Amino acid sequence: MRCVVLDDYQGVALANADWSGLDVTVVREHLADPVPALADAECVVVMRERTPFPASLFARLPHLKLLVTSGMRNASIDLPAARDHGVTVCGTGSEKTPPTELTWALVLGLARHVAVENAAFHAGGPWQSTVGVDLAGATLGLLGFGKLGTAVARIGTAFGMDVVAWSPNLTQDRVEPEGVRLASSLHDLLGQSDFASIHLVLSDRTRGLVDAAALACLKPSSFLVNTSRSGIVDSAALLKALRERRIAGAGLDVFDVEPLPLTDELRTLPNVLATPHVGYVTQANYRTYFREAVEDIHAFVAGEPIRQL
Repeated sequence: MRCVVLDDYQGVALANADWSGLDVTVVREHLADPVPALADAECVVVMRERTPFPASLFARLPHLKLLVTSGMRNASIDLPAARDHGVTVCGTGSEKTPPTELTWALVLGLARHVAVENAAFHAGGPWQSTVGVDLAGATLGLLGFGKLGTAVARIGTAFGMDVVAWSPNLTQDRVEPEGVRLASSLHDLLGQSDFASIHLVLSDRTRGLVDAAALACLKPSSFLVNTSRSGIVDSAALLKALRERRIAGAGLDVFDVEPLPLTDELRTLPNVLATPHVGYVTQANYRTYFREAVEDIHAFVAGEPIRQL
């Protein structure tokens, strides 16, 4: 089967699985138009939402039979269009700890000005130029309390933080066993938060949820962290709040357009600590993604597809 692996930025796909018996091409750079690279591909392996697969793309790939995505959810794949074009879509497992760990890397980086002090250290700048923010005693607000939100909450509790959570259907019975308080509303949550962290799934209900009015509830000393999906936050409103320093800063791993254009203003703001969507980019996750992608391909060839979306 002719397979193409898209967006293998770090060149790790072949080293993390046994692709024997498959005709595989790996594309390391992001392609604005992937069609020429996929013209004769029967199978395509995609990494998260790096390359969207809308209906218009399926229509241009008549040889495509199988699309494999890392993880069991990919909002950038038009599943009805895949079915209409006779394309089977399969997923893989995904580790839950990497995005939790990156959330805390961003929280700690913001609280202790790690990027600023590191840059000064290497540039021969001032020795100690910032004053850190204490986590112990601070309030951690969690938008979402599923597996990831719960894991983040437990670490916050270990730091001695007061943890409060909210989501549209969250109940007291769900948070109380974790020693977490339940906020009455999104605005209530943000108004209490010294650090607010997003752990919601992007959907029609959550898209744009954190709008200008919600951001206005944050204190000037508060930080917003988003390792979930950019679309949950009104990007223009966030940019304005950061530019005008109406919040202390933001830790961001997700963006409306990825890779983020070099001209984007977010790249210029000193109160933004950002990483290029690496929340899932770890050795364990890559081993899971690519090994199970190969399993998906072989199962499809055998006529018994597994992990179908």
